Amino acid sequence: MPPPAPPPEPVPEPPPATGPRGGGPAEGEERWTACGRCRSLLYVPRLARDLHVCPECGHHGRVGALRRLRMLLDPGSFRPAPAVRGGDPLGFSDSRPYPVRLAQARRATSLADAACHGRGAIGGHEVVVLAMDFGFMGGSMGSAVGEAVARAADEALDTRTPLILITCSGGARMQEGVLSLMQMATTAQALRRLERAGVLRVCVLADPTFGGVTASFATLGDVLVAERGGLIGFAGPRVIAAATGRPLPEGFQTAEYLLGKGLLDRVEHRGALRPLLTRVLDLASPVSGPAPPTEREPGVAVVTDPAELDTGASAWDTVRTARDIHRPTTLDYVRLIADDFVELYGDRAHGDDPAIVGGLCSIGGVRVVLVGHQKGHDTAELVARNFGMPHPWGYRKALRLMRLADRLGLPVVTLVDTQGAAPGVEAEERGQAWAIAETIAGMSDLQVPVVSVVTGEGGSGGAIALAVADRLLMMEHSCYSVISPESCSTILCGDPSQGPAMAEALRLTAPELLRMGVADGVIREPYGGAQADHAAVAANLAAALLAAIEEEAKEPAAGRRERRHARFRRLGMVTDG
Repeated sequence: MPPPAPPPEPVPEPPPATGPRGGGPAEGEERWTACGRCRSLLYVPRLARDLHVCPECGHHGRVGALRRLRMLLDPGSFRPAPAVRGGDPLGFSDSRPYPVRLAQARRATSLADAACHGRGAIGGHEVVVLAMDFGFMGGSMGSAVGEAVARAADEALDTRTPLILITCSGGARMQEGVLSLMQMATTAQALRRLERAGVLRVCVLADPTFGGVTASFATLGDVLVAERGGLIGFAGPRVIAAATGRPLPEGFQTAEYLLGKGLLDRVEHRGALRPLLTRVLDLASPVSGPAPPTEREPGVAVVTDPAELDTGASAWDTVRTARDIHRPTTLDYVRLIADDFVELYGDRAHGDDPAIVGGLCSIGGVRVVLVGHQKGHDTAELVARNFGMPHPWGYRKALRLMRLADRLGLPVVTLVDTQGAAPGVEAEERGQAWAIAETIAGMSDLQVPVVSVVTGEGGSGGAIALAVADRLLMMEHSCYSVISPESCSTILCGDPSQGPAMAEALRLTAPELLRMGVADGVIREPYGGAQADHAAVAANLAAALLAAIEEEAKEPAAGRRERRHARFRRLGMVTDG
């Protein structure tokens, strides 16, 4: 996984209100405070300007809901919805009656309950937003919070406006008993309605987010972003340590730990949240601008006549060229052809596989979800990316992103370059075949246009798992096969020495696959192959992708699944009787 970007400069914001939850100190209040982690003495006005992030250790201090909204929303854009106020359904009392606790929390936070919501804008994009406040009884979710989340989701659904949820909570509110438990169902149902309707849901998880909030709406976003160092989970770490009697792993339940486990899309510095959300909102919009003019004549970048591709090179030469570590990788192409790209991580179940990269992308003004195999150019990166051979959680990440594209109405672009799926005990134990099968079936079921490009080596099930497309293109010196020539030779001849002969027999080159109807077109490479001129081949790729997406978008969406099914059913040779 690429290392996180360095902390950006804090985002400018309007002058904060005074008071303990508004920003700077009010008259008579302390102007110095200690960092909650490193205990450094910090000047409160400077800390407020730094978005309550300690300049010494980077600790992200807790801030109230109203200040959160000032940090994230465009200045002056917030329009609050009517506040939702809860009551005392159980007549609950511990050391103090519940109504007394509510009154104290309301005075301390200036909120009716632990969440407030309304409409606003982020980077000029209209959003419905809800923010939670840990200062209100630990940000706990009772009936009022559940209703506020549901109302915010209803507003987003009715207006088809993206929903931004900012969570900070200890979980369900004990003082409302089982009625607080019911809010988990209410909020989860509200988020699922948005999912079915294709309305973008982004959850920003702040420290801490635990219990019934994490186990309901906080983790049901299309994009999950956490602040650096935030603690996130269901049961608290002390509870888990006491229950298990064992020491916890280093960094357990921190945002960074969960990112490594594939449970989050991003972990960001607080100052980077608004720029990131602006990019996500922009890229998640299916409204596309016109593609920039190109100097190439239409169709020059893509060849559809196999006769134009007969260069005299052997199939084995093509295989060797396709495997050249100097050829552009998926991330190389992204850097060269994307206007913007927000990489998203994780399969939301087990881990993040560096052999698969993907995210929201804009190419020539056209928004897509781009997913691809990622190899590398040196030994260290090749090993880190497992030579572009995905594990089960890599395919599950890819399918998650493609289904996100389907919900948002964005075309899918996949770049294929792999020897095949990762072999190994762990891959088998975690369902390698199941993951590939589900990805193939899931791609087949997408209702948005899908364009796949074999950029290097297309190997076996590891390749077709990302290539069940409406339109398949191949780079001029790429290859695509059911098995590698060496493995074919080993199985059929007893050793890999007949690899070159098997390469010819398998007919795995772009011209051969174009003749067979497997490929729809071949993208020209410069003299010496893609590895000789990354920029030139990337320009050809961008032109080919934009043309293919434009042509596929003209086809009616209603029959896209059936046409995709018919496309693959035609590929093969059968006779009756």
